[in-house]
Amino acid sequence: MAGSPDIVIVGSGINALVAAALLGKKGRRVLVLERNDRPGGCMRTEEIAPGFLADLMAATFVLFRVSPGFAQLAGDLERHGFVMADSPHPTAVLRPDGSAAVLTMDRAANVAALEALAPGDGAAFAAGADAVGANADLVFALLGQGLWTRKTAMLLARTAWKRGPRALAAFFGEALGTARHWLEAEFTSETSRALLAPWVLHTGLGPESAYSAEMARVIAFSLEAAGAPISVGGAERLPQAFAALIAEQGGQVRTNADVARIIVENGTARGVELADGERIFASQVVASVTPDQLYGRLLDAPSENVRTETRKYRYGKGNFQLHYALDRPPDWTTPGLEKVALIHLTPGLDGVSKAANEAERGMLPETPTICVGQPCALDPSRAPEGKAVLWLQLPEAPRHIKGDAAGILDTPADGHWTDNLREAYADRVESILCNHIKDFRDTVVARRALSPADLQALNMNLVGGDPYGGFCGLDQFFVWRPFKTSVNHATEVANLWHIGASTHPGPGLGGGSGALIAQRLG
Repeated sequence: MAGSPDIVIVGSGINALVAAALLGKKGRRVLVLERNDRPGGCMRTEEIAPGFLADLMAATFVLFRVSPGFAQLAGDLERHGFVMADSPHPTAVLRPDGSAAVLTMDRAANVAALEALAPGDGAAFAAGADAVGANADLVFALLGQGLWTRKTAMLLARTAWKRGPRALAAFFGEALGTARHWLEAEFTSETSRALLAPWVLHTGLGPESAYSAEMARVIAFSLEAAGAPISVGGAERLPQAFAALIAEQGGQVRTNADVARIIVENGTARGVELADGERIFASQVVASVTPDQLYGRLLDAPSENVRTETRKYRYGKGNFQLHYALDRPPDWTTPGLEKVALIHLTPGLDGVSKAANEAERGMLPETPTICVGQPCALDPSRAPEGKAVLWLQLPEAPRHIKGDAAGILDTPADGHWTDNLREAYADRVESILCNHIKDFRDTVVARRALSPADLQALNMNLVGGDPYGGFCGLDQFFVWRPFKTSVNHATEVANLWHIGASTHPGPGLGGGSGALIAQRLG
C-alpha cells in the first residue's frame, strides 16, 4: 500500500471488510489490520482431514445475500472468487421420534406441508411471513439503518402519519412479543413449532425473549425468500475475495498485525500502534471489536462513564462447534433430508427452551439443540468425491460451567472448559446423531470439536464463545447497543468509530454496521 491510509480499521470480520470495500469504492485508501494469520474473523475454513473442508465457525450467508453491502459489491466479489451455492430446501427440523418438517423456498409447498401437519399451521406461517413483507420498509430499516438519524425519525413520522400513532404503537407491541407466545397461539402441531423455534437461538435470543417472535418471523421470511446459501470452496473464500478487492482499490488487508493501542491526542484519534511498536497514522480509526477490547485494551484512558458501561456490558451464551469428515453422505433414517442445508435436531419448542435455560444457568444441556449443516449437499467440492462433511453448531453452551443438567459428566470446579469435557460433550451430541443417521460412527473419518473456550482462542472477540458480540436482549439492542448512552457508531473520542457485532444492527453475516460506517465516512 503506497502512502498513508485515510482510514485504519482494526479487525477483519465481515463488518470491517464491508466497510473497507465500500469506502474503497468511494476513493478512500483503507488499511485493515488483523492480528491473526488470516482475515475474516468468524469466516474460517480448515481441512479436518485431507480433502475435507470445514467452516469452523460461520457458514451460512443468507444475511449477506440480502444485505445492502452485497447489493453494492456482489459483482466485484464474484470477480474475485466468491460464489454462493444453494439448496431449494434451506432448513428442516427432526424430532426424536423421527417426525420432520422441511421448509422450502416455495410458499405453496410450505403452506401445504404445514397444513398437512395441522389444519391452520400453513396459514399461520403465511400470515407471519407476509406480515414481515408488508412491513419490510419499517422492519428492515430498524434492523439495518442508523437509529439516531434524521432518516429514521422521518420514517417513523411518515409511518405514524400513514397508519396513525396508535396503530404504530400496536405494531411495536406485537413486534415485542415472544416466540413462545406466537408459536403456541398460532400453530397447533408441535412439529410446526419445532421447525421455527430453534431459529431464535441464531439471533442470540431464546423463545421467551422479548421480540423473539418478530425475529423468528423475519428469519422465516428470509429463509423462504433467500435460502441458506454457503460459499463455494468454504466460508474463507469471502474474506479472500474482499482482500483482493480492497487491494485492487488501493487499500490493504494486513495480517499478523496486532494493534496494541489507539493513538489519541487531545481527545482525537490519530492512528494506531502495533504490538511491535510500529505507528500508523490516519484521519479516521474504526474498531471492529467488542467493548472489552476497545475500552479495556485499545484505549489508554476511557472516561469513568465508559469504563462503567463496559463493566456492565453482558455477553450471551457460548457456542459449541462440531465438525465431521465422513466416508459417505449421511443416511438419514427419516427420508427427505438429504438435500436440506440446515437441519435442527430438537424435541421441540419446550426442548429449545429447556436447553437454552440450562445453558444460561451455566449447565451443560441434557438435550442440546443441534443445528446440522450439510455443506456437500450444496457444494460437493468440500469433500472428496462420494464423501461428505457435516457442520454442527450448538447455540446453547455455557460460557462458565456450573454443572451438567444430565448429572452424568464431571465438570471442573473452576468452571472452565477442558479438552476432556469438550470431547465428552461431543460424545453426547454424537449419540443423538446416531439415533438419526444409519451406522453413523462407522462412517466417521475425522471429528473436530470446538468448545466456547476454543472459539475464543481462535477469535478474541468471541468472549466465552459468544458469537453475537454480547447479549442480544432488548435492553442491550437497537438504540441501547452497546451502551444505553450510545449514539450510532460514534465514541467519546473524535474520529474513532465502533462497529461489529457489539454495535447496531448487531450480529450476523450481514455486514450492517460496516455498511453504515462506510456511508458515514464516505
